Amino acid sequence: MKTWLPPFRIELELHGKDFGDFVKGPGNSLLLSERMAKTYLNQELTGLIGFHPAEVVRVRRKRASLKIGTPRYQVVLPCFSQTVVDMTRSRIRYSDPVTCQECRTAGLQSVHGFALETGTWKGEDIFRARGMPGKNIISVRFANFVASHALTNMKIVPIEEYIRDPLRLGPPTDSFVRSTDDGRPES
Repeated sequence: MKTWLPPFRIELELHGKDFGDFVKGPGNSLLLSERMAKTYLNQELTGLIGFHPAEVVRVRRKRASLKIGTPRYQVVLPCFSQTVVDMTRSRIRYSDPVTCQECRTAGLQSVHGFALETGTWKGEDIFRARGMPGKNIISVRFANFVASHALTNMKIVPIEEYIRDPLRLGPPTDSFVRSTDDGRPES
């Protein structure tokens, strides 16, 4: 995916009566409402980079709604962290063995909860982890920030409950996991 470069011009599609504070943008980019961006920066949270203004050039309304003012948005990117998905404690199905220890994504088919390797997370509040492509992971501090400021258009799911199974394969079977002498799973 190529990097989205300025000038940042966006078209929004409004499905409800209000605009969201958090919008998935093209590629890995995110759009934050000006309110969310200012509050994020005031809270000194970490993990987002950029904060470039975006120009809303068009709004498509999917339902008859009042003509409400369009908020201003900032374009940001979540950082790519050195945090790593713990393959031995995660319930992830792969079509091929993982051979690249950097990306850890070879043939990822389904996820039925995952864990992070102890000691790899450096404290970012929002980030992307190696082994979980396309997913933004947040800290408890970020989740509390969202709740305390009533920020909208985000669904927060604990990582151990996260499910992505587009082919409906179900969780990996126990036959894919071996145990070590101390009972810990081993890939």
